[in-house]
Amino acid sequence: MTELSAIWPPFGLTLTTPRLVLRPIRDEDIPFAVDAALSGITEPGRNPFSTPWNESHPGELGANMARWYWRCRAGMSPENWTLLLGIWHDGGFVGCQDVGAADFALLRTVSTGSWLRRSAQGNGLGKEMRAAVALYAFDYLGAELATSEAAVWNQQSLGVSRSLGYELNGIVRASWGGKAQEVQNVRLTPATFKRPGWALQVQGHEATAQYLGI
Repeated sequence: MTELSAIWPPFGLTLTTPRLVLRPIRDEDIPFAVDAALSGITEPGRNPFSTPWNESHPGELGANMARWYWRCRAGMSPENWTLLLGIWHDGGFVGCQDVGAADFALLRTVSTGSWLRRSAQGNGLGKEMRAAVALYAFDYLGAELATSEAAVWNQQSLGVSRSLGYELNGIVRASWGGKAQEVQNVRLTPATFKRPGWALQVQGHEATAQYLGI
């Protein structure tokens, strides 16, 4: 039987760090992603996401997440793509790290976003998974710039950015979840990147890059 990764090559991509495995979320992974989200991501009263998807009713959250994963896969093209990478730690699903781009062939720029279940926060996993996609973007995809953003009060996210060498790139006022937020933009280049002291292990890159037109 034909392997699914032969039909949709990103399914063959795996990034491995000292403590984590990152790979595109498959349908059989969705229940684990939903359980991780339902276990709690943020403290009540403050939501770090521009779209507060995690505040959906528990009975609707799973379907919403599945639709998002399917929509990103269906809409993927060389002109606009998002890799939604599940994060596994000690064999368990703990969160998601995404990396995406629009007009990558011209702009050589990626953007990133992520979430971790609360029980996995506070021990450096967020920094490790962001470092993994930065390494992949710069060393394998040939990106020249990586961008991210966070609410100005989200010092945990901005701390990860600072520790990896991101530079501040202006504050904008934006509508997040129907509320006005001050949002800090950050940017990272290969020159400013504070590389980790470990090497990223990558499988399935060639087929993925070809599929993305890189």
